Amino acid sequence: MPTLHLEAQVSAKDLLRAVEQLPATELDQFVSDVLHLRARRVAPTLAGEESDLLEQINRGMAEDARRRYRELIDKRRDEALTPEEHAELLRLTDEEEARNVDRLRALARLAQLRQTTLTALMDDLGIRTPSHK
Repeated sequence: MPTLHLEAQVSAKDLLRAVEQLPATELDQFVSDVLHLRARRVAPTLAGEESDLLEQINRGMAEDARRRYRELIDKRRDEALTPEEHAELLRLTDEEEARNVDRLRALARLAQLRQTTLTALMDDLGIRTPSHK
């Protein structure tokens, strides 16, 4: 690893000039280290909000409700829904759509906090767009 010669008091501009001398692999590591430093400094103010947003993003339909939702969708495909089941399916669909709107808002806010795009954030979190069959 090359050693950079710096004076005791270095301006940000001088530091940038010194960083320009780094080989590409070391520059990548330096950038990563600086981003981690920034995250640690910002973390106390963002950690609570980010945690709340991640919880909201990961909140889903209860498993028993999800199972019933799938059953009702299957019955709808088979054209075997009763009027009561149809009303139940509409209610569950409305609830799921509202949850998805809240989730999207939380994703957008988290992307804003992390200063990234929504697409990049979704990739980072391993979130894929659902495929509807």
